[in-house]
Amino acid sequence: MRLDLATVLLQWAAGGLAYLWVTSRRRVVGIGYGWLLRSTYAAIAIGGVWAGVANRDTGVAATLRDGAGAVMAGLALTALVVSVVKRHDGLSAPHSFPPWLDALAPVAGAVALVAAAFPMGGNEVLGVARLLVGAAFLGCISDAMLLGHWYLVQPGLARDPIRQLVDHALVITPVEIVLMLIPTGMVQVLSGSIDDGWGGLIGWMWVLFALTTVGLLVASRRALREPYYSAVMATTGLLYLGILTAFGTDVMARAAFGT
Repeated sequence: MRLDLATVLLQWAAGGLAYLWVTSRRRVVGIGYGWLLRSTYAAIAIGGVWAGVANRDTGVAATLRDGAGAVMAGLALTALVVSVVKRHDGLSAPHSFPPWLDALAPVAGAVALVAAAFPMGGNEVLGVARLLVGAAFLGCISDAMLLGHWYLVQPGLARDPIRQLVDHALVITPVEIVLMLIPTGMVQVLSGSIDDGWGGLIGWMWVLFALTTVGLLVASRRALREPYYSAVMATTGLLYLGILTAFGTDVMARAAFGT
């Protein structure tokens, strides 16, 4: 399974936009949160398309990956423009921003990731599963961290939206870990069947990142049980670290497969 910058960026953007829809459809988080995430992930998606073109990947799959990635970025920007135009309608007015618009971009992103899995070689079904679950994994944790910051802007916001993201991340993370262990996977790296180029260090670092991610998410969920407002900020700080360990869990594993 080959690691490339284009796929990592498209993966991150697709997952982040998918979990934006999970949050925005509740119609409780301020419209500025949507502006922040749509613009951020559109930029990341554009970076992914640029990386794919600059890498000069050839073939139908690479073309579809880059094309669907561009569509994802375009749909995210379209939703951003519509949200800005409808900003005076609030969250629940009859003609306010329709949350279903946020569901379109991640669908295009999923197409890009399916296409990205095929040139990597090996088991295509496992490759697709790893990229899609990895997208949800990275996007969910990233969105949870960004939403934690949004409570500074909207302090009266209930904890349900961030609690939902943390709960989803707690479900996705074990699936992500298991998929990375399935052969050919991290089991072979840890056993030495696949040389990571560092005498097995990459494999054990991956174990540390995976376990730490689970621990940080459990700590985040427990922090949210506290009645004080500072608990949300504590959760946000834990999720900062969680993003770093999540990237180590996903990207480091795929880098090891490519050695």
